[in-house]
Amino acid sequence: MAGQESLDTGSQSRWRALFVSDVHLGTRGCKAAALVDFLKAQRADTLYLVGDIVDGWRLKRRFYWHESHQAVLDEILALARRGTKVLYIPGNHDEAFRRYCGLNIAEVDIRYEAIHKSADGRSFLVLHGDCFDGAARWGRIVSRFSDWAYDATMWTSDRLTASRKAMGMSHWSLAAHIKRTAKTALEIISRFEAAAAREAEARGFDGVICGHIHQAALKRMSRVTYCNDGDWVDSCTALAESHDGRMVLLNADGKVIEAETFRPALRPAPTAAIVA
Repeated sequence: MAGQESLDTGSQSRWRALFVSDVHLGTRGCKAAALVDFLKAQRADTLYLVGDIVDGWRLKRRFYWHESHQAVLDEILALARRGTKVLYIPGNHDEAFRRYCGLNIAEVDIRYEAIHKSADGRSFLVLHGDCFDGAARWGRIVSRFSDWAYDATMWTSDRLTASRKAMGMSHWSLAAHIKRTAKTALEIISRFEAAAAREAEARGFDGVICGHIHQAALKRMSRVTYCNDGDWVDSCTALAESHDGRMVLLNADGKVIEAETFRPALRPAPTAAIVA
């Protein structure tokens, strides 16, 4: 893919920063085992957990906790103990943790939002993104109905995937197909991305990094760079910053699936990420 030529995608597994969100631990659709493998293979100086890591909404309705879900938490805490700087920015599904913003618990800094300084001197606003979602602003009833509809889609999608695999057919995701083709879904995503980019530009940032909509993206919008790290329910993607400051999207195998094709002139590199 264009923009990847200066990045060694074949061997790189150490990043300046990793951004992961929308894991939804506590749900059957969570690809926890794949995330554990990813975190073991793709190390970073700083790990940002950009919301909806644990699905508190679902756990309140029906408790489900696979051993692989615990393994994700154990690996994150192990990384923190070994020196990885871990920042946790709770989302709407794990909003109960927002009351602890400003605290450090088990070597994990909890923040409502953060400012990430890239190696090339750019500043990125990092937040979950539910503040840009009209459904979230309309109230919890509408949000929970949307959550139920998504659950039903993922339940169907997972069973179609299992059936295709049993028949020796290639992977195909109903949820991803709906996102790509449904006009309403595309309009919602477009409005979300525009709102996030406007917020970053209005606040003087060079870019914005978020999750929430389960749609990985890396694009230039007006004068800012919009980054969405995707999810670990369907797409299994993460955002990473290389040591020269380039932002890339990774799949579950750690392969670069998209990289920045545009960056402003380089500025003096800061010594580390700065959070707020």
